[in-house]
Amino acid sequence: MPYINQQRREKLDNVVAVMLQEGVRANGDLNYILFKYCALVARPEASYVTYRNYLAELNETAHEIRRRLLVPYETGKIKENGDIL
Repeated sequence: MPYINQQRREKLDNVVAVMLQEGVRANGDLNYILFKYCALVARPEASYVTYRNYLAELNETAHEIRRRLLVPYETGKIKENGDIL
């Protein structure tokens, strides 16, 4: 996870706040936003490396969601309901 400095976080948290206010969900909204952003930013400097870097960022985000959000959730549910193994 890229731990960016506090000043940058504050600015980016404003973007997240707008997304929350607008009701952005993981039902196609987020996919649209991320794809559109990548398409607009990457196009002027389009190259294999540029696109690969965007894919790497998205993959790392998925790994962080799994590691820091999904695994603790699943661990809690195992404790609550019992393991299946």
